[in-house]
Amino acid sequence: SGETVTTGGTGFGIMAILTGIERNFITREQGLERAKKIVSFLKMADKYHGAFAHWYNGSTGKTQPFSEKDNGADLVETALLFQGLLTARTYFNDATLTADISTLYNAVEWSFFQNGQQALLWHWSPNFQWEINLKISGWNESLIVYILAAGSPTHGIDASVYEQGWANNGNMRNGNTYHGIQLPLGPAGGGPLFLSQYSFLGLNPNGLQDQYASYEQQVKNHSLINRAYCIANPQGFSGYSADCWGLTASDDINGYRVHSPTEDNGVITPTAALSSIPYSTAESLQALEFFYYKLGDKIWGEYGFKDAFSLHEPWFADSYLAIDQGPIIIGIENHRSGLLWKNFMQTPEIKSALQKLNFTSPNL
Repeated sequence: SGETVTTGGTGFGIMAILTGIERNFITREQGLERAKKIVSFLKMADKYHGAFAHWYNGSTGKTQPFSEKDNGADLVETALLFQGLLTARTYFNDATLTADISTLYNAVEWSFFQNGQQALLWHWSPNFQWEINLKISGWNESLIVYILAAGSPTHGIDASVYEQGWANNGNMRNGNTYHGIQLPLGPAGGGPLFLSQYSFLGLNPNGLQDQYASYEQQVKNHSLINRAYCIANPQGFSGYSADCWGLTASDDINGYRVHSPTEDNGVITPTAALSSIPYSTAESLQALEFFYYKLGDKIWGEYGFKDAFSLHEPWFADSYLAIDQGPIIIGIENHRSGLLWKNFMQTPEIKSALQKLNFTSPNL
């Protein structure tokens, strides 16, 4: 990827650094130094109404367009970044870092991204303005956007924007049963597993509820449905089993692809099962043992598990993606200690947001 910096992946990376400190891979001082270095880059990087772009050049801080018209603000990537930054702000409790992260968060003009609507829009470009015109609406990985937007003390959104824009007045509900397991929210079959993972790296789903769903049930059942589909294996792909499962977005034989029960080409992505360890612990550990002991160095390397593989082709990726590696580390640590959940949920702005949006949680 050369000098490409990925914004959401950086948010995940910051949370992985905190895990590294707790597990004695690095010292607290090393972790704090790196967090400050990241924040110093973010302070000088291109921003659009306070929001960050999807990609940056790591040397210059200039936006690297994700596509022709996606050359400005990406509100979802921005939110995934701040999930990590606010977790680090609480964890380190360092005066300089706290001030810098708070300044960056307070500068994001969340309400600007309504563009006069009762919803948030994903993109804004200095050249093309609102031309992409993609509403951020549920159910998908973007719940965290609305939480952070509601919690902003400077550019906050009203609860009605969450209800109408995100929840679509309740139409994000699913309620159907797949493989004998009920799915509260989201597309048929649950969709790719990252939909129920990215927002809950910091946001603790255990006991979390609003008028639309139990988020504990959502993340658990989505994971188990994904696994049950792989066990059923309706297309007969080689290797699918209770040991070998997990469909989500990842590198693919033909580039990059979003894998799910309705979009399946035989490619398994380790992050799918492994990032669900807090929710489907026994089932995820079963997959972990298969990936590590049976596939071994075919998919294990310097940075952990390679991005994806197919036993049907057979094909094994040689790549590592930040947005896939990060959630594995975070998921394992949240399962073991709740470290990232504890620090994120203690953030005053998050407590305020959840109360404003009428969530209940034993962790508030």
